Amino acid sequence: DVQLVESGGGSVQAGGSLRLSCVWSGYTYSTFCMGWFREAPGKEREGIARMNGLGRMFYEDVVKGRFTISKDDDKSTLFLQMDNLLVEDTAMYYCAVDFGTCESKAVTSQRWTWRGQGTQVTVS
Repeated sequence: DVQLVESGGGSVQAGGSLRLSCVWSGYTYSTFCMGWFREAPGKEREGIARMNGLGRMFYEDVVKGRFTISKDDDKSTLFLQMDNLLVEDTAMYYCAVDFGTCESKAVTSQRWTWRGQGTQVTVS
């Protein structure tokens, strides 16, 4: 059973930084795409960043240059470093994983197979 547990959310002033973490367990597929998406009230689910098993990273334009995705395989942890946060970054942030590629229609439309419970980020 795949489990994803996010942490690191909180409240921060505009221009500040936060680092989200996501510990994964139970994933046994040889290929994967792991990433982050967010949901805000009244807005559509929005992809942020994702990376595949070869280390290739994909960023949505809205966060490019401000957010960085990375992972530590030894600690089974996915990270999202968020710098220069904007008020419009306020949302619930979710970690997700899929056994497909990062270019699959499911992933690019944010219909991930597994996701965590989310962590709230509030920027004011």
